[in-house]
Amino acid sequence: MDMTEIANSPVRLTAVDSPDQPTPSAALEELYRGFEKELLVPLWTEIGDLMPVHPRSKAVPHLWRWENLVALAGEAGHLVPVGRGGERRAIALANPSLGGRPFATPTLWAAIQYLMPGEDAPEHRHTQHAFRFVVEGEGVWTVVGGDPVPMRRGDFLPQGGWNWHAHHNAADRPMAWIDGLDIPFQYVTESQFFEFGRDRISDAERTTPERSRSERLWGHPGLRPVSAPGAQTSSPLLAYRWADTDRALADQLALEAEGHAGTVEPGHAAVRYTNPTTGGDVLPTIRVEMHRVRAGAETAPRRETGSSVYQVFDGSGRITVGDRSWSVTRGDLFVVPSWTPFSARSEASASDSDSGSLDLFRFSDSPIFEALRLDRSDVERPQA
Repeated sequence: MDMTEIANSPVRLTAVDSPDQPTPSAALEELYRGFEKELLVPLWTEIGDLMPVHPRSKAVPHLWRWENLVALAGEAGHLVPVGRGGERRAIALANPSLGGRPFATPTLWAAIQYLMPGEDAPEHRHTQHAFRFVVEGEGVWTVVGGDPVPMRRGDFLPQGGWNWHAHHNAADRPMAWIDGLDIPFQYVTESQFFEFGRDRISDAERTTPERSRSERLWGHPGLRPVSAPGAQTSSPLLAYRWADTDRALADQLALEAEGHAGTVEPGHAAVRYTNPTTGGDVLPTIRVEMHRVRAGAETAPRRETGSSVYQVFDGSGRITVGDRSWSVTRGDLFVVPSWTPFSARSEASASDSDSGSLDLFRFSDSPIFEALRLDRSDVERPQA
């Protein structure tokens, strides 16, 4: 047997004296050397890792404090220019167990993006599906396919893959927001494409309309233009405004108070952003929701296949993810790995929340798992 080939092989096998393994012997060791030479791995040595009894995520629960992110992004605003090369002043969350990669979870990217007064982020496009969510501030317009879209507190702005987009800050102060993308998923599946666009957007695109063209066409509840038949892969509506989201959540809790159905569980209202052409998820690989937990209420522990990233939009509370627990306030971000129990207790009041409740913005990779029929969930209901 060629020992050089064996020495250069990345496969390493060792006979182990264990009830679920073959009895160690010289012949077994010789068989394993043959496997190593031919780059073969037997299932019986790997089944515990490859086929565990339940998902074991490489990600771990983790919390990022918004005040720290904004401070560091502000420093970057004075030191790091926005232009070709870096493209965006976006600073990604790196889950501590993913080897320093800029991934919040194995499938999801989350970052704080920061634009200084008068700055433009140049145009580009990519196959990664993306969105922006604004926890505070206003003054930046994202320009998608030539359509200037205002970004304000509480607004959710989806953008399907392979759409040209740029940003410009028309205000006299910096603005920060979070970006969510499926970069890690497309990275591991080796399916991503990227293309540079124009260095500068036109004067017409630098205008600051109150409503984008996409909102004027698509932003009417329950109504769709007859001029645009058929399903679209991603939502053509480029902005979901906070006033509408807030009203929907408030109505759910009001209905509950009146004795009617409408909430997910007692004190827990939730809405999902949807594609108006299909009624399905707003993006093909990313599900996005807003949750409101009434002051004093606590959600039942829930676990799901697939991972999530949350940002506290308003209020305060106590978050438990697996064996980790944190007190959170506006802007804080945290990760819920696959099949890890999550619950939230609202400690909000009128002093720290416009609604008097804990509002949580959530995005997840659920559409991927549902498309592959790998979705599973479990809720720990209180004992009667």
